[in-house]
Amino acid sequence: MRTEIKSVRPERTLLRQTVTDRIKTYIIDNRLAPGAPLPTEAELCEALNASRSSLREAIKTLAALDIVEVRHGSGTFVGRLSLSALVESLTFRGLLSPDDDCRALLDLVEVRQLFEQGMATRIIERLDEEHLVELELAVVQLERSPSGGAAQVQADRTFHRLLMQPLGNQLVSQLTGAFWDVHAIVAPYLGMSSPEEDAEAVAAHRAMLEAARGRDVDAFTAAVAQHYAPVRRRIAATAGA
Repeated sequence: MRTEIKSVRPERTLLRQTVTDRIKTYIIDNRLAPGAPLPTEAELCEALNASRSSLREAIKTLAALDIVEVRHGSGTFVGRLSLSALVESLTFRGLLSPDDDCRALLDLVEVRQLFEQGMATRIIERLDEEHLVELELAVVQLERSPSGGAAQVQADRTFHRLLMQPLGNQLVSQLTGAFWDVHAIVAPYLGMSSPEEDAEAVAAHRAMLEAARGRDVDAFTAAVAQHYAPVRRRIAATAGA
């Protein structure tokens, strides 16, 4: 039995979008940083010339995008402005159709590899001893954790986050984290990796670390390619099945 979907009046949608845009403009014009409080609902209605209902709908839309954060009992604040909405969108795209799984995941792998290889020189130049120690701890965790387990997955995420951290580029770091999150969610739908593939990936992390420690850009980029080789093979095998 099909569920009847209630239509939304076009003028209502247009009004909500107008108020949404006004709130974003208000945040920009007032240079409000993440975590800064927004005026009360009554004050915003007056400032934006909006009704309470349209304001509340706009706030819901912006909260879903992490542009604002509603703290019950405290008010509404500027959100963290994270890429959570991007993660949701890319994950949905990757899972929407089985025919698109391989293409979506391959796109993500290529972007991740492009980031790390394209920025190899800058990454190696800026990795100081403190970061190298932290990377060593992440690799040791990878090597000691059960294959494919939660601890290994978390160590992998930590390793790639640490690689980008010295660049000081918040957007690159956020995108790297977002692409990693989508990759981790979509990849299992193509079948679980084998212990041999996991071992190859772990060895590649060790090779990346040693290349970074030796300031060898060519070895680092080769290790990055080695890291993504197992998942590329699995994508190709799944696509050809």
